[in-house]
Amino acid sequence: MKMISWNVNGLRACLQKGFMDFFREIDADIFCLQETKLQADQHDLDLPGYHQYWNYAEKKGYSGTALFTRKEPLAVTYGIGVEEHDHEGRVITAEFEDYYVITVYVPNSQRELTRLDYRMRWEEAFLNYVKGLEQKKPVIYCGDLNVAHQEIDLKNPKTNHQNAGFTDQERACFSKVLENGFLDSFRYFYPEVKEVYSWWSYMFQARSKNAGWRIDYFVVSEKLKDRMKDAKIHTQILGSDHCPVELDLK
Repeated sequence: MKMISWNVNGLRACLQKGFMDFFREIDADIFCLQETKLQADQHDLDLPGYHQYWNYAEKKGYSGTALFTRKEPLAVTYGIGVEEHDHEGRVITAEFEDYYVITVYVPNSQRELTRLDYRMRWEEAFLNYVKGLEQKKPVIYCGDLNVAHQEIDLKNPKTNHQNAGFTDQERACFSKVLENGFLDSFRYFYPEVKEVYSWWSYMFQARSKNAGWRIDYFVVSEKLKDRMKDAKIHTQILGSDHCPVELDLK
């Protein structure tokens, strides 16, 4: 079972930059997107053999998620059931026989942390949502979580301390996720690997210098630990300021 997650930073733009080549080549069973920046009438994506599910932000050209799966889910829901958080198209949950799969685009705290308070409310609500699901069956959630958890997860931790995505508050929230029985799949397999990132700013030639951040994850219930086979970050794949990340299950 191969799962892919990719923040495409605008699917229409990414389609012009090789999206379908990667989609066909990687041949995933489940393929999750974040930041699609689309409305329902702005695409007609032909993906033979896949069921498609989309969650659009009410604001045009903003946020949005999608989930494509070969196997039809038992059920699909949109959002997390909290009014404050369900207008930006950030979450899709697909229920399968053995687990839930969630694609999520976590809110960015923004420059000068103007949205950090909102982000903290989101973090609490989303963790409660995931823990509620996990009472029924294990959970795999993936996407752009907009946080580099440890200093090893970004190129310049000292100069970025307390910037959006590397605040003490955001990092503590991710630590709390792990304390609640979830695994950061990449660090589970590669606890010491350095300089492997999933996002690079478009400024300052950051990608060519590999001045990046690892902010895209597959987070997995510990109950599925024995089924985890590998986790990968496809740093060579262009088309967005993020690259795809992968989880393989037995």
